[in-house]
Amino acid sequence: MKVIHLISGGDSGGAKTHVHSLLQNLSQTIDVTMVCFMDGPFAQEARELGIHTVIFSGRNVFATYRKLKKFIKDGGYQIIHCHGARGNMMGALLRRSTGLPVVSTVHSDYRLDYLGRPAARLIYGTTNTVALRFLDYRIGVSDAMTDLLISRGFDPDRLFTIYNGLDFSPRHPALDRSAYLRSVGLEADDDCVVVGIAARLDPVKDVGTLIRGFAKAHAERPKLRLLIAGDGEERDALKTLVKELDIERVVCFAGWISDIDSFYNALDINTLTSLSETFPYALTEGARAKLPTVASRVGGVPYLIEDGVTGLLFEARDADGLARQLTALAKDATLRRHLGDRLYERADRDFSLGSTLHRQLQIYETILRRQERKKTHHRRDGVLVCGAYGRGNAGDDAILEAIVTELRALDPDLPVWVLSRDPESTRLTYRVNSIYTFNFFRYLWRMTKTRLYINGGGSLMQDVTSHRSLWFYLSTISAGKLLGNKVLMYGCGIGPIRSESNRRRAAKVLQKRVDAITLRDTHSREELASMGVDQPEIILSADPTVILPAAPAQVVDGILEREGLEPNGRYIGFTLRPWPGFREKAEIFAAAADYAWKQYGLTPVFLPIESRLDLNAIRQATSRMTAPYHIIEDTGSSANTIGLFARMKVVVSMRLHALVFAASQGVPLVGVVYDQKISSFLSYIGQDLFIDLSSLTLDQLTADIDAAYARIDDHAFLTEGVERLRQVEHHNSATAARLLGLPEVAAD
Repeated sequence: MKVIHLISGGDSGGAKTHVHSLLQNLSQTIDVTMVCFMDGPFAQEARELGIHTVIFSGRNVFATYRKLKKFIKDGGYQIIHCHGARGNMMGALLRRSTGLPVVSTVHSDYRLDYLGRPAARLIYGTTNTVALRFLDYRIGVSDAMTDLLISRGFDPDRLFTIYNGLDFSPRHPALDRSAYLRSVGLEADDDCVVVGIAARLDPVKDVGTLIRGFAKAHAERPKLRLLIAGDGEERDALKTLVKELDIERVVCFAGWISDIDSFYNALDINTLTSLSETFPYALTEGARAKLPTVASRVGGVPYLIEDGVTGLLFEARDADGLARQLTALAKDATLRRHLGDRLYERADRDFSLGSTLHRQLQIYETILRRQERKKTHHRRDGVLVCGAYGRGNAGDDAILEAIVTELRALDPDLPVWVLSRDPESTRLTYRVNSIYTFNFFRYLWRMTKTRLYINGGGSLMQDVTSHRSLWFYLSTISAGKLLGNKVLMYGCGIGPIRSESNRRRAAKVLQKRVDAITLRDTHSREELASMGVDQPEIILSADPTVILPAAPAQVVDGILEREGLEPNGRYIGFTLRPWPGFREKAEIFAAAADYAWKQYGLTPVFLPIESRLDLNAIRQATSRMTAPYHIIEDTGSSANTIGLFARMKVVVSMRLHALVFAASQGVPLVGVVYDQKISSFLSYIGQDLFIDLSSLTLDQLTADIDAAYARIDDHAFLTEGVERLRQVEHHNSATAARLLGLPEVAAD
């Protein structure tokens, strides 16, 4: 593989470090050449690192373009990789004339690159903004940067993410903690908790907020100390602030430091207080030292620092919020150790230098693979997925996540489009193209370009909640087929469809317009038979979400700690939803939760699936309780939600996907049936503990809780049905592969 990199040659800071480190290590695996448009320290340092560097200087852009085009063609390069405004401009010019794919690494927000330099902003900023639109692919240097590009209308299918990698191999500090602190002049004994930051002392790093927050925390925890490494224009002002706050004795300005290893080894808490960041090296340096980190919630920071799990976050400029976090860490050495260990594990796995190099090579391979794909898929390509997405329902969102995961396992380059009520959120969360559900003209046009239309999971074929939604989904199925797509109903439930006219309409559409239907339960198969639907291929499968994994144990530990819950505690989970008749039964759920606490010592934990609806039902129940309880208002991602259900000893649920999530983790279940899909699922996996909401009594519910609790150690019973589900779920993706003409991915 031969790749040519184009960069101005005047770069510094994070961009310089990233490019030099990346190219130095890539050169050991592939043929890499770096072209700079000026000579100087950047190019000289690259040569010293062993990077093949060529200078194409001169003010005549078109003369440089002609020479560079010849150089690229004669050199047999396969990919043009650009960095910065001048590189992107030249890449845009070379894209058509060379026929090569062109990719750019976006190191910073291109709209902010030339603030305070109006002439440069007008010339280079505008050039860069325009050129980026004419390139084939872009690489964000953090998930936050990639999200920013998605929010500005760049195609998610043509975006990649890479992080500034760090070498996580063991390093040995030149000085131990005590010796280093003495060397910089900070008085701190072994009982002191040293807070530190390594940053330029300029306004964007907002070290003033760190000093103010530290002063407040120090007033409560006098053993705190602050070590500030770095220099810059704000140094004198910051020293004055320290003096005004009367904390000179416990704050040290170390200036620029070269011994990074000894600095981080001397700290107990790492901090970052920036107003804006992409993905700073200071975070990964602290992670490498296993330091708990307190950081402002900006840019790419939350992608590494998950609040309460791998660190603590506060809002930028909020000195009081920072003080609370520092105080919490200062008084709890165990919390410091847990956060530091989790951060190290996450960073070593995802943000190491080896991970960065592997990711960059993957990106190049993907680009070359897609270049070949154009030759065979130049007319139609991709899948359009339609379902109840973008409405804040964790179950529906998990269905979409599972479908996208399986489609990408079939074909990692397959373009995926999704109809969503919140297309911006869907694009950002799943990195797919998304169209507003009711933008008819746009999704009809897209159907003329795709090869497969998926009616995606869930109970879309029913008229209990709405006749109009049934008509809408039937109309999209018809449109998809008429506009040239294969049509697949994916891991779905059928019914109830109560209106006879709706049953006739649905049967007619499914008979004529659908190629295959994979079903998540046996009742749905019986419902199709009763409607006379037998023309499509009908396959018994399972709900797609059974394939989704739980978050790692340490992540779930962190979430529970953040919620004030013991990670290894004894809990019974309740998932409730508003439904006609629920209000009259709320007192029964409350009494059952009290019973579980008194009888078995299980703390009731309430876990909503659709927060905007479920929390109201939950509070109707908890307002009548006497036992201690906890409500987790936002369970987070699908993996986190599944991980939380895994920590329950028993789960009582009205929501199907709470039952699916818990069942997938071998948790005993009690279902409360407001819809036949609940009883169908439980029967399908061999579980027999379910009660109709309309006839629910306290005696019945507590008896089922007793029976479920008795099954806690019956691992074979709890997992047998779900393992069978995971095996048959493979029929969903296998059917999609067949309709797309792709080889199937073997089931695990």
